Amino acid sequence: MKILIGTLALLIGFSNAACPNQCSGHGTCGVDEVCTCYPGWGTGGDAGGDCSDRFCPYELAWVDFPSRGGSRHKYAECANMGECDRELGECKCFKGYEGKACGRQSCPNHCSGHGTCEYMKDLQFGIVYNEYYDGSSPALSGLGAGGMTFEQDFSWDSDRARLCVCDAGWTGLSCEDRMCPYGNDVMDVIPGFDEYATADSNGIPGLAGYGNEVGQIQTVTLYDADDDISNFVGQTFAMKFTSKLNETFVTQPIMWDADLDVLAGYIETALEKLPNRVVDDVVVSAESSSGATGVVINVSFIGRFVQGKQHKLEIVTERCEIGCTPRITGLANLRSFADPVLSTTLSTVQITTAGSHQSHECGRRGKCNRKKGVCECFTGFIGAACGTITALA
Repeated sequence: MKILIGTLALLIGFSNAACPNQCSGHGTCGVDEVCTCYPGWGTGGDAGGDCSDRFCPYELAWVDFPSRGGSRHKYAECANMGECDRELGECKCFKGYEGKACGRQSCPNHCSGHGTCEYMKDLQFGIVYNEYYDGSSPALSGLGAGGMTFEQDFSWDSDRARLCVCDAGWTGLSCEDRMCPYGNDVMDVIPGFDEYATADSNGIPGLAGYGNEVGQIQTVTLYDADDDISNFVGQTFAMKFTSKLNETFVTQPIMWDADLDVLAGYIETALEKLPNRVVDDVVVSAESSSGATGVVINVSFIGRFVQGKQHKLEIVTERCEIGCTPRITGLANLRSFADPVLSTTLSTVQITTAGSHQSHECGRRGKCNRKKGVCECFTGFIGAACGTITALA
């Protein structure tokens, strides 16, 4: 009897010892002494073995060999952009990748502290709203703020690939470079220039001291949904200006006055009161459209600091009350939606006169010191944007 019990114990011991390392405590020993590992365990990245190693998280591979059918981006451990620490079950991502499965790109130098790291699907077209909604068709008209984000993006990496979006005044892939002031190239030859003329060939008044050269004109059209602009009287709105350094400035509340000349004066004053003389000089006119269903506001940028192409103005028309700035009532009943039937009466912002001048960093007459954000002008030129000639080169 004692011999039988000892033999059974010996057989049981051999049975338990048959699976390698007794499956390391992370699996069960089965037929033919093969370990069936618990989820997340295996050996060297494969199922089975002695179940002593961990698996790491899987993600769509950034790059891999094609399948027989030609498909790519199959699921891979650490997305094929990192090595698996089998002891911890954690991915050690290669430089430029992060996340538990190395499934997203990291931004260079964390955007240098001067920007945000954004997914590709969240990147915008344009800086201001009416760069995309340019008024070229009813569907591309309207008012709003910010660039255009496209909702449908089926790219496999749209929520994985990332890029730095720099703060105002900064540029570069890692947002480590400063931007410099923009201005007109004072050596530009303007076609048809006449220093003695007071208007261009279209009758648009020339810039003071610049003959028949004209500034950029942006036209803002605002229409009441009930075709009655008197509904706007007494309401307040604001305008948002974005500089060439991508700084944003919002005006003080602008009161809508029944006298459109008074309204134009309010707008002009509000723009010129923005900080840092970012808009140093504008001329604003306002007139009712045919049938008095809307108002056409022309903003002429004639100041030295706003020469050349400027970002389009954005019209702030939503109600902004307690705890919000600027505090405005908004323009209730504003027509700012696309309507094929009313295609000529949509509220929008357009550039109706490009202007004679250009807008270049350092006026194209100097180099930008990216560390300081200061123009280092070429010989014979001075000024913040190298816009003044001191001698003929």
